[in-house]
Amino acid sequence: MSWVNRFVDRTWPPKWLYAWYERRELDRLDKSSLPRHVAVLADGNRRWARMNAPGLPLVAGYQAGAAKLMEFVNWCDEAGIQVVTLWVLSTDNLQRAGAEELDPLLQVIQQLVEDLAASRRWRVRAVGALELLPPEIAHSLVASADATRGSSGMQVNVAVAYGGRQELLDAVRSLLSARAADGATLEEVADTLASDEISSHLYTKGQPDPDLIIRTSGEQRLSGFLLWQSAHSEFYFCEALWPDFRRVDFVRALRAYSQRERRFGR
Repeated sequence: MSWVNRFVDRTWPPKWLYAWYERRELDRLDKSSLPRHVAVLADGNRRWARMNAPGLPLVAGYQAGAAKLMEFVNWCDEAGIQVVTLWVLSTDNLQRAGAEELDPLLQVIQQLVEDLAASRRWRVRAVGALELLPPEIAHSLVASADATRGSSGMQVNVAVAYGGRQELLDAVRSLLSARAADGATLEEVADTLASDEISSHLYTKGQPDPDLIIRTSGEQRLSGFLLWQSAHSEFYFCEALWPDFRRVDFVRALRAYSQRERRFGR
């Protein structure tokens, strides 16, 4: 490939043209048809590192992914989204990853939550089985989130040590404990249990269920993400690895969502 072709590949289309196209497409969307809650499986960070940072540790991919998550949250805020959920670490990955990979990843997640909280623009919540994390990491995540309680901005959930089955297990345990404290027997709980009661014990209690779930890297499965909450969600799958996910990809996801007819099981 000649130097001319390499130059064109790097510089075309120019950033200003992409920015103009993104803004035009976003302005053309019907704001009343946008999702209230957008959730994302930010997948592909390790593959991105192997392809784009050969010879460097995998943490380079996690750092690139965290930077993209900060961009993504800003995009959602500018679009008027009310709730964003970012899945950054699953319970499966937490159990499978070795310390040499997990420790740097946890540091990246800790810094991400600190940066989100430091903006003072959003209400941040760490959701997941935080007791599975090293105590100092869990304490830092909770402290950062607590510092944003007074914010009136968008709700940002960071799903850490999160698994859909683990969430349902924790919800049932919490529900049974609460009903037992009220003096109810197991038979009474079984006779009166309603779905709304389970919802009130989920990590995302009090929040609307996700309207749109985005997954990157070409994978087309939920992997247990928001199992209960996603019953009526719309899904958007993108081939790009997460660090390569662009604002134009986000706008296209919003456009695809706005064009769908949501039936809610009807």
